[in-house]
Amino acid sequence: MLAAARRHLLLDRLARDGRVVAKDLAAELEVSEDTIRRDLRELDAEGLAVRVYGGALPASPAVVDYAARASVAPDSKSRVAAAAARLIVPGMTAILDGGTTALAVTAALPRDLDCTIITHSVTVAASLLEHRADVIVIGGTLFKHSAVACGARAAEGALEVSADVFLLGVTGVHADAGLTTGDADEAAMKRTLASRSADTYVLASEEKIGAASRFGVLPLTEVTGIITDADADSAAMRALDAAGAALMRAG
Repeated sequence: MLAAARRHLLLDRLARDGRVVAKDLAAELEVSEDTIRRDLRELDAEGLAVRVYGGALPASPAVVDYAARASVAPDSKSRVAAAAARLIVPGMTAILDGGTTALAVTAALPRDLDCTIITHSVTVAASLLEHRADVIVIGGTLFKHSAVACGARAAEGALEVSADVFLLGVTGVHADAGLTTGDADEAAMKRTLASRSADTYVLASEEKIGAASRFGVLPLTEVTGIITDADADSAAMRALDAAGAALMRAG
């Protein structure tokens, strides 16, 4: 089989099965494991797969730059955001992560809602200027890809707050890989924020379900719920359910 045909097959299997195992594909196609691994390295380099031990997982499209992410699954993000916004009630203190879905949450929040919002996102903070909510901004080194503060200063600031709920943004929600994102420092900041909240809910628009990124944030079972509008009958959603994920339907 030619390289182009193998590549097409690998991408089809990633979409269908949510992962590929190099050893199994090598046996099926009667080629060496090194050949499959080389194919997977190339797909990884192009952002089409995430290599893991023994094979690869589907890459999340949510790792593109911040401006481009605004055009990825906007309707799904709006539905997830509306469901997440309903979790924030008067008198509550909530932590809002960065990202385009978190920004959509601010649009879904009633402007007269009396609450406190803590965030390390400059875009989320700015979007709340016309809201009644008190806003606490965690500062640090600006990670421009997601428009959030990260690094040691941000982590220290996060340790000084506590909240009733954290609305967590990730780039991948996968039955095997768990909750993932594309940057190590951002993943660490998300874990710190989760540790400061009584409950953590994941903002999982449809393109993130069944996809994975390079760095782990949390296991599926360490969050209160995963808010999504993805097709409940899809293979990825069935795999998440079997893995013990607490799935919450949006919309």
